[in-house]
Amino acid sequence: MTWMRWAPAMERALYDQDGGFYRRPEGPAGHFRTSVHASPRFARAVARLLLEVDEALGRPEELALIDVGAGRGELLAGVLAELPAAVLARLRPYGVEIAERPPGLPSTALWTTEPPRGATGLLFANEWLDNVPLDAGEVDGDGVLRYREVDTATGAERLGEPVSAADAAWAERWWPASAPGDVVEFGAPRDAAWARAVAGLERGLAVAVDYGHTAGRRPPFGTFIGFRDGREVAPVPDGSRDVTAHVALDAVAVPGLHSLWTTQREALRALGVSGGRPPLALASTDPVGYLRALSGAGEGAELTDPAGLGAFGWVLQAVHMPVPRSLELLPGWQTLGS
Repeated sequence: MTWMRWAPAMERALYDQDGGFYRRPEGPAGHFRTSVHASPRFARAVARLLLEVDEALGRPEELALIDVGAGRGELLAGVLAELPAAVLARLRPYGVEIAERPPGLPSTALWTTEPPRGATGLLFANEWLDNVPLDAGEVDGDGVLRYREVDTATGAERLGEPVSAADAAWAERWWPASAPGDVVEFGAPRDAAWARAVAGLERGLAVAVDYGHTAGRRPPFGTFIGFRDGREVAPVPDGSRDVTAHVALDAVAVPGLHSLWTTQREALRALGVSGGRPPLALASTDPVGYLRALSGAGEGAELTDPAGLGAFGWVLQAVHMPVPRSLELLPGWQTLGS
């Protein structure tokens, strides 16, 4: 058996140069279905958001599109395909990913392992933060918060050393735990990763999309899960599967910025994605158009399903810019205290 805390176990299982899950040639799409793979409507909605960010920024001379956790470039390519030529002429697209640059990506797209600095535009991170490694802890029978350790071969867990002062402080602020058996997933590495990415924006909108939770709705038993071959599996950190944990969305948000937490359902509806069926009369006047609209409605329904993809959380943070017009009416915008 090899016992490790969850953060180094995840790091090795997902990103190890020799055998890490995200180094595998088939990429994430070979194992699970994200919003990007569910429908081109998702990329279309992100393209619309980019155009509104461009307008709110006053159409800068160079507009950045930064896809963080770009996978095999599916979202980046999908958004580029939706943009008018006049915007493409000013666009600086980035795919941020540790995997090798995928074939077929437009030559204008830059492929990098770190977000750019000093950019102006849209930074979009779809299902990225849930793969940033983090430790987990549990309160023992004496009321001591200890790290959980995992056997990397079987996924079995045990309690290890008491947590550090820094992790104890993070838990006290964001995820209080005191009763024996209480579980915490220490989100400080996600907070830091998101802060570094957002710091690269000189002006623009930063969006993180992930399964998550906020204060008062923390999961009582933790959220580690694995995915392989299209199925949920045990989160064994052996490199054969994706291993994820949900994101403490309120902790992630960078203080001092105009910010919003909402659901994917509400965000995509504001960006024009609907699951509503087309009028039946269209079937008699334009049968082909009706079938096309019906298919699109099905895809829209999947993207906004409150029991599925629509339950994703969206964290939106405006950096030295006004809120894009389609998002202005979404309730909950606030400036977080520093």
